Amino acid sequence: MIILRDIELRRGSKLLLQGAQVTIQPGQNLALIGANGSGKSSLFALLLGQLGADGGEIEGMNNLRLSHMAQEVHATDLPAGEYVWRGDQQLSALMDKLQALESAGDYAAAAPLHSELEAIDGYSAARRAELLLQGLGFADDAANRPVSDFSGGWRIRLNLARALMTPSDVLLLDEPTNHLDLDATLWLQQWLQQYAGTLLMISHDRDFIDATCERILHIEQQQLFSYKGNYSQFEAQRAERLADQQASYAKQQRRIAEIDDFVRRFRYKATKAKQAQSRLKELERMQAIAPAHIDSPFDFSFPPAEKTSDPLLRIDEAALGYGDTTVLSGVDLQLRPGSRYGLLGRNGAGKSTLLKSLVGQLPLLAGSISPGEHCQIGYFDQQQLEALDMEASPVLHIQRLSPDAREQDILNFLGGFNFRGDAATSAVAPFSGGEKARLALAMVVWQRPNLLVLDEPTNHLDLEMRHAMEVALQAYEGALILVSHDRHMLRNTVEELLLVHDGRVDEYQQDLEGYEKWILGSIRTDAPTAQTSSHGDDGSRKEKRQQAAAQREKIRPLRKQLASNEAEMAKVEGQLAALQQSLGDSDLYSESRKSELAELLQQEGTLKQRASELEEAWLTLQETLESVGG
Repeated sequence: MIILRDIELRRGSKLLLQGAQVTIQPGQNLALIGANGSGKSSLFALLLGQLGADGGEIEGMNNLRLSHMAQEVHATDLPAGEYVWRGDQQLSALMDKLQALESAGDYAAAAPLHSELEAIDGYSAARRAELLLQGLGFADDAANRPVSDFSGGWRIRLNLARALMTPSDVLLLDEPTNHLDLDATLWLQQWLQQYAGTLLMISHDRDFIDATCERILHIEQQQLFSYKGNYSQFEAQRAERLADQQASYAKQQRRIAEIDDFVRRFRYKATKAKQAQSRLKELERMQAIAPAHIDSPFDFSFPPAEKTSDPLLRIDEAALGYGDTTVLSGVDLQLRPGSRYGLLGRNGAGKSTLLKSLVGQLPLLAGSISPGEHCQIGYFDQQQLEALDMEASPVLHIQRLSPDAREQDILNFLGGFNFRGDAATSAVAPFSGGEKARLALAMVVWQRPNLLVLDEPTNHLDLEMRHAMEVALQAYEGALILVSHDRHMLRNTVEELLLVHDGRVDEYQQDLEGYEKWILGSIRTDAPTAQTSSHGDDGSRKEKRQQAAAQREKIRPLRKQLASNEAEMAKVEGQLAALQQSLGDSDLYSESRKSELAELLQQEGTLKQRASELEEAWLTLQETLESVGG
């Protein structure tokens, strides 16, 4: 086991840890969380021996094989596959020695090395490296391309593959999902679930933590607190503790009210069974854990746009792509105020192509795109970070957008993104990736868009900032289209899913859980499948027919109830629409028609209540149908 005793750790004059203690059992999977700058990466450097403790001691690290994910890749002409398998130092040394001996013609001396290679499964190393690369989203031919061919984000993926390739007793991963899409994230999740050693991971992806970790280490107030369970359980435990702190009561109630309002709005307009059920459960859970985020340094919202259009933007029969290359065809999409779309699809399927076409960075190859008269797009992708002026301060970045804005108003606004004091007025150059991402998002929010187009906005953001962003997006009144590998963000901010697949953009009828199962199922397609006899016996076939008939009998009355429910829902919605049209008559609000107005308002309340009851019953029926396989 690894024991940290009374650890004191500083970076310059800043105290990161004081009297920190923790015991890590072999084989545990732990997530290390905490605010940006709290000392997570410094603790990793301490475990790796790259940094010395200012006090205390570490026991149990001797003779352990450590593997970690480096954050930088130096340019090299090594093929990517070889770069990955050379993460195994023993294998790398053996291969080099074997090549040298065989090049010199000393085959007698080389012979024993072949046995050593076989003992460590060295002959399969190249194939294992290729499978790692494919799992992390690389193209099939990537293993033969030089590392220098790949951009920064893909090089980080190479470092992740190299860390996974390295035999280890302890695996240290720092933000492993930052440069992954959702499909690669799911593949990595499955890989880590099967890892036999001790995993210590820095991550701000709560669904990923929930799926892979059994214990949380939280750095808070220079201490290291240990919580049993995954991130969701940590939130619940911390919420219970912080709910007792009355000083935070007002802020707590406001946050809960914001989430509660969104739950009500979503419940009334929910239209898809599976998505509606999982979404309502998640939102109601957010109400319970709201106190866990009361001490967050982030508190911002999207102010409503000054003007809007309906639709905000539509794209019809469009072909999208680059030059003469068509990536997507037959694309039809209408974005209206309140539209909330999440994009799903494999790496390279065309998600970013669609977003860049929507915001005008890519011209259409065919079809038409029609922005509304008052369409104001707020676009975020990782290139926005590179476009920041490194010599300018956050305040100056906002002033350039609005030269007439009062500096105090800008400072108050930036405070909600935790740019306070010197952080608001200092140059951006030394900022971390998370701080730059926060500033780029702040610039989008400041411009009051009525259409948000977000491409992986959570990269580099810590858990508290992600939570604040979820709350802000839930209250956002405009249209949203989002690509994210953060399933929690998708689940809590979008209402409809679109699948970008096989050159098309189609409505996805399942929920995120269904998508995860589809992706994980496709990952397992290489595994051998059990062979079945081509001569099934008659008894077995008869039994299956009987089971299918019994299943239909169970489903038939449920479908009948559902049809009746939907018919009544349509009737109530029609009555409500007609009533609300009557309420739009300005004469109705005169003194002489006061009693008539009161009666109509009472009828409206009754109809809304009935609509809510019918929708609740509809969700229950859908859930029952799914449970019996209907």
